[in-house]
Amino acid sequence: MSDTHGKFVWYELLTPDTAAAAKFYHDVIGWNAKDSGMPGVDFEYTIFEVPSHDRGIAGMLPLTAEIKAQGIPPNWSGYVAVDDVDATAAKFVELGGKIWRPAADIPGVGRFAVVADLHGAAIIVFKPAPMDGAPPEDLPMGTPGANGWHELYAGDAEEALEFYSKVFGWTKDSEMDMGPLGKYLLFAHNGKMIGGIMTREPNIPVPCWGYYFCVDSIDAALERVTSAGGQVLNGPMEVPGDAWVIQCTDPQGAYFSLVGGR
Repeated sequence: MSDTHGKFVWYELLTPDTAAAAKFYHDVIGWNAKDSGMPGVDFEYTIFEVPSHDRGIAGMLPLTAEIKAQGIPPNWSGYVAVDDVDATAAKFVELGGKIWRPAADIPGVGRFAVVADLHGAAIIVFKPAPMDGAPPEDLPMGTPGANGWHELYAGDAEEALEFYSKVFGWTKDSEMDMGPLGKYLLFAHNGKMIGGIMTREPNIPVPCWGYYFCVDSIDAALERVTSAGGQVLNGPMEVPGDAWVIQCTDPQGAYFSLVGGR
C-alpha cells in the first residue's frame, strides 16, 4: 500500500436544493461555493472552498428524481484514496461488503466506485488522475472549514475495524469506554488518528459514516445552524482535546457534525 492508500481526501454532499445548501454551508461553516467547471461533465457539480486557503474541501451534487427513486436521501459521503479502485472494490465484496456503483472514470479527475462495508455503511473509493506537480498539503489541523473527524456508526465496531484494516490498512490507536454505548474505537492512518468507530445506537436506523467539519467557536456555530434553518440533534458535547462537537442536519435533511473550541 502507498502512503495515500486509505486516506480521506474529499467529501461530497447530495442534496435536492443546491442553491439553498450552498447558502446554508456558507453561513454556517464559511465555505464559498463555485461551479467546478469540469470539462465534458453533463451534470452540475459545485466545489466548496475554504476561503482562508483558497482550497476546495468538498463537492456538491443535486439529488435528482432518479437518485431519489433508489431510496437515497440527502447525505454526505467521504472519498478514500486507494491505489487501485477496481481491486479495492473487489476486496470489499470478498470481505462481505457490496459494490453499489461499479468503478467508473471521471474525465480529468480520477476513477471511483461506491462501495459498502460488511454492515452496509457506504463510502467512495477513489484514485485521482495524475496531477501536475505535488498534491496540495493538508490544511492545518483545526482550520475553520477543514475536515476535523470521521465517525462510523457500525453494525459491530470490532468487526468494522477489522474489515477496514484489511482494505485500507487502518490501525487501532486506542479505545474509549462509553458505558452503555460500548467501546469507541479510535483508528489511525499511517500513525495519525483520523476517526472513531462505535456500534450504532438503536436510534440510528442503518450503519453509516458521519463527517465533522471545523469551526472556530462551537456555540457561535450552533446559533448559525439554527438561524439558517438547520437542526442540532446533539450537543454541545465535550470531547478529548479541549474540543466540543454538535451533530446536526441541514435544512434538506443531510446529517453532518461540527467540531470547535468553546
